[in-house]
Amino acid sequence: MRTRTPLYGLLVSLLLLGAGLLPATVAAAADNGTWGVFPTPPAGAAMTDRAYFFHEGAAGTTVADSATIINSSDRELTFQVFATDAVNTPSGGAFALLPVETKPEDIGTWIALPPEAAGTVTVPPKGRKDVPFTVKVPQDATPGDHVGGIVVLNTEVEGVRKEGKVQVGVKRSVGARLYFRVPGPVTAGLSVEDVRVSRSAPPLPWIQDARATITYALVNRGNVVVEPRVTVSAEGLFGREVLDRPARELKLVLLPGQRVELTEAWPDAPQSDWVTVRVTAGAAAHPDLVSAAEADFVAVPWPAAGALLVLAGAGTALWALHRRRARDAELPASAPDVARVH
Repeated sequence: MRTRTPLYGLLVSLLLLGAGLLPATVAAAADNGTWGVFPTPPAGAAMTDRAYFFHEGAAGTTVADSATIINSSDRELTFQVFATDAVNTPSGGAFALLPVETKPEDIGTWIALPPEAAGTVTVPPKGRKDVPFTVKVPQDATPGDHVGGIVVLNTEVEGVRKEGKVQVGVKRSVGARLYFRVPGPVTAGLSVEDVRVSRSAPPLPWIQDARATITYALVNRGNVVVEPRVTVSAEGLFGREVLDRPARELKLVLLPGQRVELTEAWPDAPQSDWVTVRVTAGAAAHPDLVSAAEADFVAVPWPAAGALLVLAGAGTALWALHRRRARDAELPASAPDVARVH
């Protein structure tokens, strides 16, 4: 995961404007090879058997845990540690943690770090640092899943990137996911929306394959995370099957309230047909959760059709010219005018 901080000397107004426009960045693995963060192992253990933080607690309760920062490098590293909310990237649906300059609104506000971690945390070479934290569930917390993470941001600027007229320093970070379930009525919700098809056909039909891209949105309208599986199919005229892709896991975790846009490449789409594309989504953990949406499109080889229309038009014009000349040849010759003399 990458986040950005302004370089010294840039205009403050531009920086403030830019900070509000920075997108959520994709959460990297909990270890980038130089440093990492993960749930603290049990006492006496070198490794943890927890990939992420998983907790459950009712409104008003407080849960305690600890994150461990590992420095695998040969030099001392200083980090900024913070808690934040998780989102899905709008395109592709990747799991992401909000950057440090974006204020969290959900579980990121429930997490409290110790005073010694409020500024920066320094970890010696080949060393580790345990950072305890608490999750205090508010009294008005809604039931269901709340997802965020503990992020470790290296304070060292590793590069410079230009965004318009503003230069920003690039810093690296890694984050450990935190899933928190608040007991109460939970509902799994998933809907397929806005199915669209765009085509790219060759100039001459049936010489090359036509290509198409199926675009659709998945929306989690429930209050628990969903791991979608999707089936894509299409029928031509008279119910003829032209596409049948079996259900497959998308390998993404769709968070409550999130909407993501996904695409399906169709390299051998029909050259000429009236096609109905259907996208069906469900989840293995929720067998009764099924949603589907459709879109129609007409596959026409327009370049070839245009050429045929031109040829047909030219043929019609030649035929009309021929008919006119034949009709003119059949008319009787008119007698010459004779001047009358009185």
